[in-house]
Amino acid sequence: MKMDVYSVFSSSATRRDCSRLDLDLKSIRRISSRATDRPPTERTHQTPSPSQRLPHIGIVGAGIAGLRCADILLQHGFRVTMLEGRHRLGGRLHQARLQPSLSSNEGNEETDGPLVDMGPNWIHGTKDNPILDLVRATETVTSSHDVDEEGNDLGGAVFDVEGTILPLDEGEALSTIMWTIVEEAFVHSNANCSTIDPGESLYDFFVQRLDAHVTPAGADATEAEKEAISRKRELVLQMADFWGAFVGSPVGRQSLKYYWLEECIEGENLFCAGTYKRVFDRLIEPVVEGATIHYGKTVSRLVSTQDTPNRVPDTFPSSSVTVVTTAGETYSFDEVVCTMPLGWLKKNAASAFEPPIPSRVSEAIASIGYGSLEKVYISFPEAFWQRPDPATGRSVRGFCQWLAPGVYAQPSNPEHWSLEAFDMAALPKSAAHPTLLFYTYGEQSVHIMDTLASLRDEDGSKATAANEPSEMRRPNTKQTAFLLNYFRPYFGTMPHYDPASPACQPTGIIATNWLHDDLAGNGSYSNFQVGLVRGDEDIRVMREGLPGRGVWLAGEHTSPFVALGTATGAYWSGESVGRRIAEAYGQEQEGAAAMAAAVADETHIPLSSVQEPVALR
Repeated sequence: MKMDVYSVFSSSATRRDCSRLDLDLKSIRRISSRATDRPPTERTHQTPSPSQRLPHIGIVGAGIAGLRCADILLQHGFRVTMLEGRHRLGGRLHQARLQPSLSSNEGNEETDGPLVDMGPNWIHGTKDNPILDLVRATETVTSSHDVDEEGNDLGGAVFDVEGTILPLDEGEALSTIMWTIVEEAFVHSNANCSTIDPGESLYDFFVQRLDAHVTPAGADATEAEKEAISRKRELVLQMADFWGAFVGSPVGRQSLKYYWLEECIEGENLFCAGTYKRVFDRLIEPVVEGATIHYGKTVSRLVSTQDTPNRVPDTFPSSSVTVVTTAGETYSFDEVVCTMPLGWLKKNAASAFEPPIPSRVSEAIASIGYGSLEKVYISFPEAFWQRPDPATGRSVRGFCQWLAPGVYAQPSNPEHWSLEAFDMAALPKSAAHPTLLFYTYGEQSVHIMDTLASLRDEDGSKATAANEPSEMRRPNTKQTAFLLNYFRPYFGTMPHYDPASPACQPTGIIATNWLHDDLAGNGSYSNFQVGLVRGDEDIRVMREGLPGRGVWLAGEHTSPFVALGTATGAYWSGESVGRRIAEAYGQEQEGAAAMAAAVADETHIPLSSVQEPVALR
């Protein structure tokens, strides 16, 4: 079965031409060379004259946004200090080893087992995507979602409520209907955002459009025909559940009004088969070389002055922002870039900023949703599910979906949460390994992660303090038993599964738990949920930050609309803030003027309406 979501999710050029998404992207991007034009070691940095005081910029958080922002600022000659709560760089851009043995703790955790991504797996869109540029520059292996490296279709599998695999053509037909309705929802949301009730969900739209795609049974239909049509309609609505795997929240909570904000960059979405490790190494290289980095520094407060528009050196003191850590340490900076995740801001913004942030910024932070998307990797001695069926020749390779699991998944799944897995044995040979990557979201994620957290210490004691970073560790015996018990009903329905066969015995397992990671904001990525009234404005408000105080916000939740909730979005956001600061200090005025002219020319917007950079110094 082809998972068409990955092409549908990237909208067409025809519909996107001169849309609000493209205008938004053009309005905040800056003209400059791409990150991959020259390696970090060959980049030139601007150096202030001896009479100039070197501006000191603090960056809280060393994830993708913080790393890219630091790189831009270093290139413009700023002094950069990063405060990172973890004892490593990268934030959610992190890899771990999938250990080869569940029966012992032996083995080298640095070398045994394949490396897997605990954060982003995908590259969302191929048109002018800087993350894809980095992937190509580092020769990282990628993979299509529906075709293998030899051009063969990846036929996945859909399992019904009884755990029975559907015929391939039936699964493809259901998938086509489901993603056609998704496409219609994008068009409807984009065209009618101003009139759609904030309480309407994507699921409501599915129900409204179902008759157009699966005609209800007529009065003269036989009982068998009525039953077949009813079953098909039910399966389509069950497949709609899988939208949650993209945003971390159930389809019934996805805002229809602001569904258009979920559209991504044009082009195919690629799986980062070789992991993001080389991209991570490239991102940190200039930062490690040029910035000061303090590890294990969790921030509790940011103290600044009241908003002072058009700040200048003669009227505003240097070192205008003070950052206070949970240990009571203080750091003073001219400007501070806050790259804490949206979930962290939701939890801490009311107490972390002195003076309090404006009510409109608080409202924006509270309004945008924050999902719970988690991953569980389970490896096997071989990909037994890929063996061809002796009768039909069918081989299951690619995505597998379990719709509203019934009796076979009980008692571990009483809520009948649907589940999805990606077959990593279908990746290019250089990156393939016999592993199923399960994606969980919403209430199912909360249930699994809460249970894992409760089993964190086998002796029953509390594992860590509430504010201590929760790194991805190899699960202990109790956690492993829980995970295998929970997921066995699903890999147990895969073709050729035999509980007595050594080939079907799991050999390795590892799970994320961003939900219990305070530094990740106790969740995953921003999304747009029912009840949202001013979603696009909320993003712009957070994106603007508080430059009058010397406080800037960056992260996937402040990115261009086409990249919200993605690694590319985090990268672009950090880049944008870095350039805005450079412009404010007069380091990039020429580039800003050129960008304003380009935007005005391409979109027919008067130059006077394009915001000029604020001069801070």
